[in-house]
Amino acid sequence: METKLYVGNLSYDATEQELKDLFSQAGVVQSVAIIKDRETGRSKGFAFVEMSTQAEAQAAINQLNGKSHRDRALSVKIALPREERSGFGGGYGNSRGGGFGRGSGNRDRRGGGGGNRDRGRRPW
Repeated sequence: METKLYVGNLSYDATEQELKDLFSQAGVVQSVAIIKDRETGRSKGFAFVEMSTQAEAQAAINQLNGKSHRDRALSVKIALPREERSGFGGGYGNSRGGGFGRGSGNRDRRGGGGGNRDRGRRPW
């Protein structure tokens, strides 16, 4: 069992210190990370909290899952491992460009530059 917890249904105004204080009721909190939008810096409404032991992580789930915080019922569960992402983006032919063909070297992984479509050829 892992010690990293997913905390969902957070208020957008919740702070990392509030979460640390809340989860400290169940044990020692190693870290708290509220996930934020890259462009706006605003909370996305979920966070990850790492507890020091598996027993403390389970205690936090038992105590806090469904508990109201800032008028929202928290969802607390074991965090799933992060999925590997391919660098292909959202497919070909859309307005952001696809993941196929040349020009797909976007570093932020939003997709490519549309590939060969600009020359009137199909990418396959």
